[in-house]
Amino acid sequence: MKKTKLFIEPTFDFELLGLVSPVKDYKMAWLINRDLDLDLVRAEDIQIEFLSSAKLEIAQFFLSLPHGYIQLLKNKAINTSQQLAYLIPELRNLDYFLLVQDHTQQLSITTFVDNLAQNPFIQSVVRLDVSKLKSKENLLTY
Repeated sequence: MKKTKLFIEPTFDFELLGLVSPVKDYKMAWLINRDLDLDLVRAEDIQIEFLSSAKLEIAQFFLSLPHGYIQLLKNKAINTSQQLAYLIPELRNLDYFLLVQDHTQQLSITTFVDNLAQNPFIQSVVRLDVSKLKSKENLLTY
């Protein structure tokens, strides 16, 4: 019997910002809501199961747009083995990721970076190239 393989190439059609900040996740969402005039709301934690390690629960805040979304994800979490784990292990120095998908091109990612960089609670804001990340599949949370 002939076997057929299905190859799926995911699309990463969002902009990605990396944030460094010592504040808790709910305060980070509040700061982003205030600085960018958004309404991110706490959503159910994302559960990711890896083949080689324990399950990971990532805190998320979400805002649905008419033609896209904005999502705040925490990079650091405690896995089911009570060990520190990362959503994107190669970027351990980043505390949060802000995913911005806007098919209407009405949101300016440069404005987001400029406004967030002025916040004294946010130490660093970095625009990231998703295609260069080794663990980019972990960002696909839909």
